[in-house]
Amino acid sequence: MVKFVSWNVNGLRACVNKGFYDYFKDIDADIFCVQETKLQEGQIELEIGEEYMQFWNYAEKKGYSGTAIFTRLKPLSVRYGIEEDYEPEGRIITLEFEDFYFITVYTPNAKRDLSRLDERMTWEDRFRGYLQELDKHKPVIVCGDLNVAHQEIDLKHPKPNLGNAGFTLEERDKMTTLLGSGFTDTFRHLYPDQTDIYSWWSYMPKVRERNVGWRIDYFLVSSQLNDAISDAKIDCHIMGSDHCPVILEMNLASQS
Repeated sequence: MVKFVSWNVNGLRACVNKGFYDYFKDIDADIFCVQETKLQEGQIELEIGEEYMQFWNYAEKKGYSGTAIFTRLKPLSVRYGIEEDYEPEGRIITLEFEDFYFITVYTPNAKRDLSRLDERMTWEDRFRGYLQELDKHKPVIVCGDLNVAHQEIDLKHPKPNLGNAGFTLEERDKMTTLLGSGFTDTFRHLYPDQTDIYSWWSYMPKVRERNVGWRIDYFLVSSQLNDAISDAKIDCHIMGSDHCPVILEMNLASQS
């Protein structure tokens, strides 16, 4: 059994002071990913144990974006980008293992006024093409903040949010296209009708207390791995960020 965890920490230095280490230790993941680290190289010395290799992709802009992967499993190769081994906003890391590719990603937000929607659509097409190309060689596991609630069941109030960033028809259609190209939303695969389970809540007062949330953090896998999915969880009770961690457990015998 291999356990993967993904968490948009919305500032890793802040999250470290809000229980990150306790959760990291308790969850005991084989691969643990974070998005929105919001730091530069040398700004944190993460004390997570020597058994974890650390891979960081920092954004050029200070205090913005950024991703990291902490893994007990030694990768064959590491890549930081899609077309090139470089990503100026630090949004993606790919690890290659013997039997699969593993990717963490922080998908660009379309912004409240949708001023970045066109750029988001371009990103979606590039990212899908990248995953499809990798999938030709070996199966793919993808995790991260994909910044979209795919279906109405994935957010508390779908109708008033229709057309808002993260729930536009354009963004939802791109997710539908991605899943239709050979990938599986692991949580919905196991729990197709589960309601009121979310991974992000606004910081506005009482929103999280009332569970007015969105499910925008995912684990996706190549559909050929569906039979290896053991469990997919969302740790809604974990604080420390406006997002909570999501978990995937898989029967990948050669990696355990």
